[in-house]
Amino acid sequence: MKPKIVNIKECESYITRDGSLIREILAPRNSSLEGLSLAEATVSVGGTTIEHYHEGTEEIYYILSGQGEIVIEGQGASVRAGDGIVIPAGAMHKIQNRGDDDLVFLCICAPPYEHEKTVITESKRL
Repeated sequence: MKPKIVNIKECESYITRDGSLIREILAPRNSSLEGLSLAEATVSVGGTTIEHYHEGTEEIYYILSGQGEIVIEGQGASVRAGDGIVIPAGAMHKIQNRGDDDLVFLCICAPPYEHEKTVITESKRL
């Protein structure tokens, strides 16, 4: 079987329901994956995602660059490059950029990310 290779530079970016800028690298939409997805997310300086949860989806965030604060079920913690974060299925969460550069992280979702399974739990900011 020929390896499936996707270069991030070839991935279109889009805004997710939580307000983060995403480039989906590997997912069922563009590969043979069925049970998970991999994306790069960016939260700009001073930005934050909208608190939300994913129905039945576990997530792993891996911080590539920048620094910020992750809040999961109301509990906050500082994060920086090199940190891995577990977000249990159904856990309300958001991440805020608290640095001087973009906060960039990988997001692995199992099962794969879907807009329809993202539930917003706070009012969207203007």
